[in-house]
Amino acid sequence: MIIGKVKSRNSGTIHLSSERLEHITKSHPEILKSGYLTILKTVEKPDMILTGERGELSAVIRQKVKDRWFVVIYKEEGRNGFVITAYVTTDTKWLLKRKIIWSKG
Repeated sequence: MIIGKVKSRNSGTIHLSSERLEHITKSHPEILKSGYLTILKTVEKPDMILTGERGELSAVIRQKVKDRWFVVIYKEEGRNGFVITAYVTTDTKWLLKRKIIWSKG
């Protein structure tokens, strides 16, 4: 079941399913089920977007806590797409090895 949809920076409709949210909250307990709003907001209004190795994109926002980044991995297929996973990281070396394709400023 789809629990939320947002427009990406590329104007694609990205959806978050209940199955993906369940996967995210089990794999990354720092993200609560109520975190689905943060997941959707990150895709809709990221601080930056990075490329992935297999065509996926990473929407990233810097959290208020120093050096913590909220990352949402998603895939766009034409005008539609879906969230794959999400997590919180402090590892900026790994994160910024990816190519930045869009930045807020």
